Amino acid sequence: DLWNQFNLTQRTIEHFWMFSVSLVISVILGVTLGILFYRHRNYAEPALNGLNALETFPDMALLVLLIPIAGIGEVPTIIACILYSLLPVTRNTYTGLISVRPEILETGTAIGLTEGEIVRKIRIPVSLPMIAGGIRIAIVFTMGIVTLGGIIGAGGLGAPLQTGIVLLLPEVIIVTGLWVGILAVIFDGCAGLIEKRLTVRYGEW
Repeated sequence: DLWNQFNLTQRTIEHFWMFSVSLVISVILGVTLGILFYRHRNYAEPALNGLNALETFPDMALLVLLIPIAGIGEVPTIIACILYSLLPVTRNTYTGLISVRPEILETGTAIGLTEGEIVRKIRIPVSLPMIAGGIRIAIVFTMGIVTLGGIIGAGGLGAPLQTGIVLLLPEVIIVTGLWVGILAVIFDGCAGLIEKRLTVRYGEW
């Protein structure tokens, strides 16, 4: 009855939509930035420090700061998710690319691979376990911020959770909170399995 009364199925769909869009954009931007920083290493450290400084902002404060720029609802929530998730994906991509063992790179050079081919065929594949680790962190960040987005009218599972807090309905808080936690554990578990498989496949390189 509680599930139907607060339309948690529809709220879950909204939540998953914002989560998916935010995560996909974060991964694309993060991996792209990581590769760019690898190619322009002089800018990598200050840029990563800037992203790290952004990470120190409280997530609720960032959502509020985005309201004058992006309004309320889904857009500022997705932007906040992306901003928070960029650091782990970008940093892990960059670190993975620069951490390939020299003997592997020497083998690639010895068989005649160009620098671009070495990046595509050696550095990126070997970096996949570390990139997956960054994505796993981004999943946790994104799930939490999408839930907070209910406070600024984004919908999703944060909306009934906020209703339960305002109206002092502990049963709503418990059910919604548990469901968000279950989803987070499922997504994190799936990401963990992928990371483990990639580590088995490329970890010995």
